Amino acid sequence: MIFFNPAGAPELACDQCGCRWFDRMTNTCYECGAEVTPQMEAEFKQALADFAARQDQKGKPA
Repeated sequence: MIFFNPAGAPELACDQCGCRWFDRMTNTCYECGAEVTPQMEAEFKQALADFAARQDQKGKPA
């Protein structure tokens, strides 16, 4: 699950419980232990790339 913070940046959240805290050593949610899947990682990386592109567009003169 991907949330967007007030600045518009994406934040990854657990698909099972909605928690936004993950154990990087085990690649699991701190709250429920659900695994961060490769699909979740790919979706988050794409959301980050989209956010970066929008930020770049804001910085360029029209």
